[in-house]
Amino acid sequence: MFGDAVKMTLYLATLGILIGLVLGLVFGLMKLSKNPILRFITGVYIGFVRGTPLLVQLMLMYWVVGAYVNLSAPLLASIGLGIHNGAYLAEIFRGAIQSIARGQMEAARSLGMTHYQAMRRIILPQALKRAIPPMGNQFIIAVKDSSLAFSISVMEIMGQTRVFFGSNYQPFPMLAIASVYYLILTTGLSVIVNMIERYLSKGEVRA
Repeated sequence: MFGDAVKMTLYLATLGILIGLVLGLVFGLMKLSKNPILRFITGVYIGFVRGTPLLVQLMLMYWVVGAYVNLSAPLLASIGLGIHNGAYLAEIFRGAIQSIARGQMEAARSLGMTHYQAMRRIILPQALKRAIPPMGNQFIIAVKDSSLAFSISVMEIMGQTRVFFGSNYQPFPMLAIASVYYLILTTGLSVIVNMIERYLSKGEVRA
């Protein structure tokens, strides 16, 4: 039974991270835009996500959005996690882009590149390298945050754990097993992020 719960946790975390990456990049660029409307929309989005608990956001997705859109509880939970992660990743992307020296954009424009080409070829690749460590931390948080999906009837690790200790009234062994699973998942993710970071660092040395 825990095997299916682990698969569900991986599904929630992976989809939540992918959706968060797309939203984070889009809203990170919108926050750097000169358009005040785009910056206002981004501020409202980030302010709402950072100012309300993830549990409330998941319940809004399940009880409000789910009432109008026919989606499964796991998919609604994944979208909710993606929206939540997107707000934090937007700030990570914004900070990484702003850390790149302005002279590089000016140099790229002087070579005849458009603003879009300079961002895609010069700024974003460098910003992505600097964003990897904080992104890794956010991914690990996303795995742990997926445990809240049990509150909307998704049978991930924590949901399955609650079912077991609700029937045998022995919470400690079940919680210990759940902790081991989460430790394995987050440790594995940390190793992958460190490998990516080392690979990108080698690329910088060769350049």
